[in-house]
Amino acid sequence: MEETMPNVKSNARKFIASHGLQNIGDQIIAAKTVLPWVLQAAGAPGFIIAMLVPVRESLSMLPQAAFTPWVTAQKYRKGIWVTGAIGQGVTAVLMGIAALTMTGLPLGIAIITLLAIFATFRSLSSIASKDVQGRTVPKGARGIITGRSAALGGLISLVIGVSISSFAFLQQPQILEILILTSGLAWFIAALVFRSIDEPLDPDADGGGLNKAWWKDTWELFRDHKNFRNFVIVRSLLLVSALSTAFIVTLSQEVGNDITGLGLFLVASGLSALLGGRIAGRFADKSSKNAMSIGAAVASTIILLTLAATHWIGGTALQWILPASFFALNLAHITVRVARKTYIVDMAESDVRTRYVGAANTMMGIILLIVGFVSGVLAMWGASAALLFLSVIGFIGVFAASRLPEVSKSK
Repeated sequence: MEETMPNVKSNARKFIASHGLQNIGDQIIAAKTVLPWVLQAAGAPGFIIAMLVPVRESLSMLPQAAFTPWVTAQKYRKGIWVTGAIGQGVTAVLMGIAALTMTGLPLGIAIITLLAIFATFRSLSSIASKDVQGRTVPKGARGIITGRSAALGGLISLVIGVSISSFAFLQQPQILEILILTSGLAWFIAALVFRSIDEPLDPDADGGGLNKAWWKDTWELFRDHKNFRNFVIVRSLLLVSALSTAFIVTLSQEVGNDITGLGLFLVASGLSALLGGRIAGRFADKSSKNAMSIGAAVASTIILLTLAATHWIGGTALQWILPASFFALNLAHITVRVARKTYIVDMAESDVRTRYVGAANTMMGIILLIVGFVSGVLAMWGASAALLFLSVIGFIGVFAASRLPEVSKSK
């Protein structure tokens, strides 16, 4: 099948461009950095700020099993990604308008509501993206594409972060609000690019609606497909890299960093994406399971080193140590994210792949809420307690990922 894929090089470039633009938007309205900073400056309640990451991540995954039959029933699936991108762009613009016109609790409610809508549109793009990629780009190139698109988003984040840290006139909250407002353009342009991908017709698609028995089907996949079940368990244990960065930002705020500190975190985020994207992609194409395992090991180790530094080192040194830890954790997270995306695309073919993606992301949405709740409760005793918890489950994930079967090497 892969030998008959048309216009592979052209499609690969369009994947990189469209997903790179999406990643640019993600860097600007990041639930781990920019949005918390804006809400805190505007006086929004701390509970709403704490819910940003769980809402953003879980709702981008939870609906996917329900959407899967509808996606697989379409003769062309790129239009679904385009719809998701446009929806994300519109909600990003509305977030910017809300940030410019509201404060306090009303702003918090508006942002969390729009973020939930944004994440639901993202779930459409996520499930369609992997399916279109699997049918237009062969094994051995998928990880590189994901990595390069991450690097493109990282470059823009790096530029924004350096600018905020360097120029006083950019160190105003209104600058962030304007950035959020204009970030919608990234998704609108991405939709135009993705629409031009040469996607082959699926002759077996016959039309269909949403899956009303989505949870039953998801559970049956988890129960009956051993490799899929093991992948979901491993992915759950690898949440260490996804959730820990927000607590590093919290630690930074506790030591009194101002908006220039946010600039340093954006620099760290962008630099890690720029440097890590291509490396992670090549690593994932060679062995996505090893990439997941090593990424989790690095993340868990960095957390322990950061906690030690926080305990033994104080003063202005932490203003640089914490962004450096954020950089290292983001680098590990990029490796884990690219590797697990590559793993699930490579572990199955055709519509089975789409079912796996939808079911895995739906289960992860639920698991993320559970792990996020536990870490949130632990955070009541300080960010260090939550980070320690995440580090422990990360080390368990290292062992579990190493036991997965190899699926990503080209034959």
